[in-house]
Amino acid sequence: MRLENKTAIITGAAQGIGYSIAELFVREGATVYIADTNTELADKAAETLGSSAIAMTFDVSKKDQCVKLVADVVEAEGHLDILVNNAGILRTGDVLEISEEDFDAVLAVNLKGVFLLSQAAAKVMVTQETGGSIINMSSVNALLTIPNILPYNVSKGGINQLTRVMAVSLAQQGVRVNGIGPGSIATDMLKNVMKDEAARHAILSRTPMGRTGRPDEIANIAMFLASEESSYITGEIIYADGGRLGLNYTSPVPEGE
Repeated sequence: MRLENKTAIITGAAQGIGYSIAELFVREGATVYIADTNTELADKAAETLGSSAIAMTFDVSKKDQCVKLVADVVEAEGHLDILVNNAGILRTGDVLEISEEDFDAVLAVNLKGVFLLSQAAAKVMVTQETGGSIINMSSVNALLTIPNILPYNVSKGGINQLTRVMAVSLAQQGVRVNGIGPGSIATDMLKNVMKDEAARHAILSRTPMGRTGRPDEIANIAMFLASEESSYITGEIIYADGGRLGLNYTSPVPEGE
């Protein structure tokens, strides 16, 4: 019960990594608000997780919705202890062809949304004796490049700097701000990609551990950053990538996985 009596907001928590984080937080005693644009999936996730999980339909790219979400949670619970900025979208396209609309859409959710909701949450957290913890979902693609997902790469690089700036600014007010940078994680989307042998080979050839990560492995990092176990850590990005960032060649790929 490491998060007993804590209140958390997790964006994009209806599925994937966000859902795994919500599941672990509930198990560790937190009340979790599942904030997602997909009402049906959010309701289903909350129903599965039980009475400690509450679904909220929410668009992180809208300032008024960010402010209202925080206000509604604080009104209901009296406090907000943890924010996990997990919501993210992806648009693909050649660098010479990708549209301004796609670029704006990705940055609106992945970067501006993180700023807007973090700012709203931090305004509450700095008034609490217990402060708070903000956790931003970055990516190895904040440092590496995949040419056909330029807006995503840019947004994740921005998240890293946003994390550091907010961490330094809020350090003496009891609010810690950290990030998680996953590599290839076995979400439903990646599992579908991995059904193609060429794609599977490409992904694992850049992963020294020879396997994809699991969503619960990312959730465990979020738990660490949300809890008092990381009480002296702020402004850090923890990468969980199976060794990918240290790789300067391709790895042998095991048969099957």
